Amino acid sequence: MEARIRSHFEASIETKQRTLATMLPAILGAAQHMAAVLKAGNKVLACGNGGSAADAQHFAAELTGRYERERPGLAGIALTTDTSALTAIANDYSYEQVFSKQVQALVRPGDLLLGISTSGNSANVIRAIEAAHQGGASVIALTGKDGGRMAAMLKAGDFELRSASNVTARVQETHLVFLHCLCDLTDEILFPA
Repeated sequence: MEARIRSHFEASIETKQRTLATMLPAILGAAQHMAAVLKAGNKVLACGNGGSAADAQHFAAELTGRYERERPGLAGIALTTDTSALTAIANDYSYEQVFSKQVQALVRPGDLLLGISTSGNSANVIRAIEAAHQGGASVIALTGKDGGRMAAMLKAGDFELRSASNVTARVQETHLVFLHCLCDLTDEILFPA
């Protein structure tokens, strides 16, 4: 059992090292873009399924509350928290539209959508990205594996942060580091120590 525990830690460390080797410029660019969006008075919407839904909520909480330093709240909204909207949209339309209908209602030009999917193939996150683009918003996509369909649909001004793993647990662990980097760099850009 101790060897299993050790293997989880070692695999997580190795995944993060491989990801850092390829994603450093993209992380920096995404954070600079997110800071510019928030500085301009726009908002960040976040969505994902399962563990990625929890990550979207965690991320929005870090923006509206604080990350590690005291500062004014920033406009972050998780599209995963309104059970009435989620269930009504899923019931009246389809589960594939639970995020895109909210994006259509809430996004304004200059806003940012953070879409999280370990495979890059979550149909409802893909629909949300389409709606964000139609509404004039940019996208940061957190993916894993080969980036999936999400990677192929990004446009100029969008960013993909891809975990260098095919294992869902390792992808999720790396996504959390991405999110913490985005929060930390945004705070440093907007509210330098």
